[in-house]
Amino acid sequence: MLMRTDPFRELDRLTQQVFGNATARPSAMAMDAYRSGDDFFVHFDLPGIDPETIELDVERNVLNVRAERRSPAPEGAEPLVAERPTGTFTRQLFLGDTLDTERIDASYEAGVLTLRIPVAEQAKPRRIAISGGDARKQLSG
Repeated sequence: MLMRTDPFRELDRLTQQVFGNATARPSAMAMDAYRSGDDFFVHFDLPGIDPETIELDVERNVLNVRAERRSPAPEGAEPLVAERPTGTFTRQLFLGDTLDTERIDASYEAGVLTLRIPVAEQAKPRRIAISGGDARKQLSG
């Protein structure tokens, strides 16, 4: 199971409406998540992010994602228009006990960070064999 939390999302939305993007903290990472077979997939939109600035860590089933977008303008340049948010972006996901956090795969392509999180073996459904009556007949005969 995958649970999402961002306690500041509503505060960000309100702040951006009142003050605009200039004084608000950078926007949250847009995310899609779904299950396909025995894997969960999570996609984060991170356009313009240098993959070297992306940090992922898991501690006690909490996945932390951190990325940084720097301004492309050189130091001392006079900004004419600066609408793209820069700075540090963070996101936390609470991963259920049914996920195998030891085997998370991550890739970054075309501005999208993709995580594949497998379902833990012990959480997968399994068939249990039932012994039949043939064993009892052999014992009595």
